[in-house]
Amino acid sequence: MTLFTPVSSPNRPIRFLVVGAGQMGRAWLQVLNESPDVEVAGIVDLDLELARGAAESAGGETSVDTSVSRLAKRTGAVAAVNVTIPEAHHLVNSEALESGLHVLCEKPLAPTVSMALRTAAVARSSSRLLMVSQSRRYLHALSAFRGQLAEMGEVGFLVAEMYRGPHFGGFRERMPHVLLVDMAIHTFDAARFLLDGDAVSVYCEEFNPKWSWYAGASAATAVFEMSGGRRFTYSGSWCSAGFETSWNGRWRASGARGTALWDGEGAPQLDLDDGGVLVPDLARTGPEGIAGALAEFVTALRSGISPSGEASRNIGSLAMVEAAVRSAQQGKRVRIADVLSSALTRAMADEPDGEQHDLLASVLLN
Repeated sequence: MTLFTPVSSPNRPIRFLVVGAGQMGRAWLQVLNESPDVEVAGIVDLDLELARGAAESAGGETSVDTSVSRLAKRTGAVAAVNVTIPEAHHLVNSEALESGLHVLCEKPLAPTVSMALRTAAVARSSSRLLMVSQSRRYLHALSAFRGQLAEMGEVGFLVAEMYRGPHFGGFRERMPHVLLVDMAIHTFDAARFLLDGDAVSVYCEEFNPKWSWYAGASAATAVFEMSGGRRFTYSGSWCSAGFETSWNGRWRASGARGTALWDGEGAPQLDLDDGGVLVPDLARTGPEGIAGALAEFVTALRSGISPSGEASRNIGSLAMVEAAVRSAQQGKRVRIADVLSSALTRAMADEPDGEQHDLLASVLLN
């Protein structure tokens, strides 16, 4: 099924709006300006001075506005990068999609699975591409690690640890489930990518050590049953200074023929039972991180082929987060199917247009 209409002039640079002129918005501006495949048509932010400052820092005369639809019409933009706060993602994405723009959205797609379903349904009704930027998927080392898992035969265990002690200040230090909601989706999505499968259930415990500077739970451990009976175990903390892991985590995978390790930064290592330790050559070209997400988005717009981060395909990662939070709150194992089912029921209740209900259900069918 074709989910979106490709761009009509595939050989010309694609004109983008950047929605959100904060720190991450400026990072996206730099990536967009460095790409020969796109050009920045304008910057949208409720704070026009902030938008003008971002435009100046990007080194060009760029149109600014407080309205996505108004600036899209004025500039002839074709696509937008949504770098607003998660609570604004649904409204911004919906406005952009209904204005005829394809949208590349920073994670998470929405604060809840039910809202993510509604946003993905808007994309389908508008015949525009909505893609989530899960930037870790574009790390060369992670792709090499995934290749090693394919060499191990049947994989039984995947473990990820992430221990750091960042002092962010601001809203993160006030969030009730800061680690699970703000950070863990990167690791959960990477696990789906590595195992090429989805979560079935999860048991999770979260807590906040006495010395933590966060108001909410800054540490968590979760055990996921993945498709095929495999297990993915996550353990993390944002209040653990000293011997910090990579932001990408520290990984171990065990399979029928051996074990693979990745420290989150360098080349992964594979130790097979019938040979020595194998280390891949990571001397690859091509963009990584958010630049990799942009490259896949542009390729999808030109080819019409749905990318790995297409909104409906990303909902499985968001569902892992929501299920982990629910498990920690309820103190019991939670099935992902139950999370998706309740999210669909809530989305239909919140969606006044009954004609959208079939679209909402179709999102879960990918």
